[in-house]
Amino acid sequence: MRRIDFRSDTMTMPTPAMRDAMRDAEVGDDVCGEDPTVNRLEARAAEMTGKEAALFVPSGTFGNQCAIRAHTRHGDEIVVCEAAHVIEHEAGAAAALSGVQTRTISPENGEYINAAEIKPRLRLVEDIHHPNTGLIILENATSLGTVMPIDEMRLVKRLAESHRIPVHVDGARLFNAALSLGVSAVEVAAEADSVTFCLSKGLGAPVGSLLCGTVDFIARARRIRKIMGGGMRQAGVLAAAGLLALSEGVARLGEDHENARLLARLLADIPGVVVHPGRIHTNMVFCRLNRPGKEEGGLVAFLREQGILTYEPGPWGLRFVTSREVTAGDVKALSLAVSQYLR
Repeated sequence: MRRIDFRSDTMTMPTPAMRDAMRDAEVGDDVCGEDPTVNRLEARAAEMTGKEAALFVPSGTFGNQCAIRAHTRHGDEIVVCEAAHVIEHEAGAAAALSGVQTRTISPENGEYINAAEIKPRLRLVEDIHHPNTGLIILENATSLGTVMPIDEMRLVKRLAESHRIPVHVDGARLFNAALSLGVSAVEVAAEADSVTFCLSKGLGAPVGSLLCGTVDFIARARRIRKIMGGGMRQAGVLAAAGLLALSEGVARLGEDHENARLLARLLADIPGVVVHPGRIHTNMVFCRLNRPGKEEGGLVAFLREQGILTYEPGPWGLRFVTSREVTAGDVKALSLAVSQYLR
């Protein structure tokens, strides 16, 4: 039985072209700045985000934590959405690695924090009892797969600039967000001082993320990468797959979005499934069950028996993620299985 994996777009396998590129990659010592394939990847990432420079790091978490440490001082406070990846999925690293505390916001819209919500959380009065606001962190796309409008990002950036506070964007799925918004990744990244994006999610590379910003910022981050144990040597074998991810992977993201919209429409037609097709902005579909005697955890177990994988339900219900590994036929098979479970 073929396994169909809706758990995450991190489950993608490297393509044959990626494997060939990894095998044939020209390499050197990246810690010494001598790996030509890594250097090409970093230059391409900087170009695609409109930033001066970029740094290849092992993961999105690593990139976010490099950014936090490069932007802040011990004892600072960062302002961030309470559901953000750096809060929910990075193991308290901001406190452990950078010695900062977090001031979290529950967004009224349930998706992203805005300037009006951020402003009263900024420490704007000098007071020895208070930490200094060292950084604002946004997400685009958000952890719910929705997107933050450029105009909303711009308002946050203006607020931050007026108080000389940097903005970092966790853009793990930056290119998904740009596609959904109908803009370039450069336009999204322009509303931040630094941005991270992942190669190993929808773009399909096996490993790696990029942190992008000014030349001076990336120089600080490169030293921090070394301190954090992320100085990789002949990393060109990984960067080679990343270069293909930035061409072939970005070019095909629309397929994932279309499959997610298809899945949302099919699920919405099943009695007992609650889903909002209009809120499907990228490649994630969230839904809940509303049928007496039928539990979301039970559906996960039932799907597993059919060879269809998804994570256990969370506070937001069930999440299904489309990726290069998921076809329109797989989407239809999932909706059929959900219907069978509810019957």
